Amino acid sequence: MKNKIKVFRAMHDLTQEDLARAIGVTRQTILAIEKGKYVPSLDLAFRIARHFNVTIEEVFTYEKDVLTYEID
Repeated sequence: MKNKIKVFRAMHDLTQEDLARAIGVTRQTILAIEKGKYVPSLDLAFRIARHFNVTIEEVFTYEKDVLTYEID
């Protein structure tokens, strides 16, 4: 899942620590989400979106893994 958290943080002049404190998680959680190493729960995704006063879809983009199969 891709996200624009870093972009929204920059727009609001927030550090990872600032955002983490505001939504009740650790800075490491924000870092992991930004790097795509952790997919937040729906609750956490809503908290992030609400903090920036935007929809979840504006922050997160779901990209389904595309599997390709060879047919002989």
